[in-house]
Amino acid sequence: MSEVLQTVVDGSIATLTMNRPGKRNAMCDELVEALDAFYSNPPEGVRVVVLTGIEGHYCSGLDLSEHVHRSAEEGLYHSRNWHGVMERIQFGGLITVSAMFGAVIGGGMELAAATHVRIAEESTIFQLPEGRRGIFVGGGATARVGRLLGPDRMTEMMLTGRKYDADEGLALGLAHYSVGEGEALELAQKLAGKISRNAPLSNYLMVQSISRINDMSKADGLFTESLAAALSQTSPDAEEGLKAFLEKRAPVFR
Repeated sequence: MSEVLQTVVDGSIATLTMNRPGKRNAMCDELVEALDAFYSNPPEGVRVVVLTGIEGHYCSGLDLSEHVHRSAEEGLYHSRNWHGVMERIQFGGLITVSAMFGAVIGGGMELAAATHVRIAEESTIFQLPEGRRGIFVGGGATARVGRLLGPDRMTEMMLTGRKYDADEGLALGLAHYSVGEGEALELAQKLAGKISRNAPLSNYLMVQSISRINDMSKADGLFTESLAAALSQTSPDAEEGLKAFLEKRAPVFR
């Protein structure tokens, strides 16, 4: 794996650490490619990923030193490649927990929004500063961050360069947990362990179905929910879950 993405595997959990010292872990092409390589071909047995950064920052967004040299055509292809990578993170089959602190800015917010559980330490700063740079988001923020905040609030955030802290991010849905300094990674590992012990099919259906159902009409969404419920309830893990409940013990899934 590339040096810009440090990888540690412990059983069913992989910890990925974005490693761009002095750059606040800004998203260069090499880092995007390393994330893509991992999520496209994860180590066997890994079910959950903890994603974090070094030197007190999660990710400060697009590396503008690379961006400035792209033509309009190259920028289009670059954006679409980011979209593909973010789709693999969100829907590729692994559950990802973000342990965030410091900069969660621009592309860093787009990356975090593609993950499934987000934990923010007190130092966390959420920001979309593209308007102040004369550019526009291109890594999926309009579809993901806009869904979390709502289009009106995201527009204001981009127009003004407004920053949100960890507690504000929690209230707005940018984070699911707000914790003290130095506590995000510990909680991320704890939650990753809990998630990894869920039935694999249930995890898969939750990630694949819920956000898509939100895009559907009510009738189509309810029908899709019924299909997911029927599929999960006839699995061997559902049988084990019911048996464990009746026997008053923890289930042991595949």
